Amino acid sequence: MRESDDPKLCLLVIVGVTGDGSKEWAAINDGLRESTESWLDVLRDLEERGLEVGPRLAVGNKALGFWSALDQVYPETLHQRCWFHKLGNARNALPKSWQGKAKADLQAIWMAPTREMANEAVDRFIR
Repeated sequence: MRESDDPKLCLLVIVGVTGDGSKEWAAINDGLRESTESWLDVLRDLEERGLEVGPRLAVGNKALGFWSALDQVYPETLHQRCWFHKLGNARNALPKSWQGKAKADLQAIWMAPTREMANEAVDRFIR
């Protein structure tokens, strides 16, 4: 993809997770970054290959084209922003000297085994 002159050309990747936690490649297609039409092609291809019932949950960055296409093809699928990207965005908004501590505090939120422990981690992060 890097040999192309088009900076918007990219790989669109969907990885599925089975009930036992195994990861499987569901789709790898070339397309245009943030393009609803490109993502529609990927999702319609999945549908044609037998994914008749959409996933329960989709996790991704803020790729707006993906979310728009997902709503059209699998409207029942819930959306969740990727924690890795959320962490990066939050840390980038802080002074460099705070970023290391912030990373550990933010990880404690999403890795907490219970909601109560996550709320406690949120309070620690805010302090």
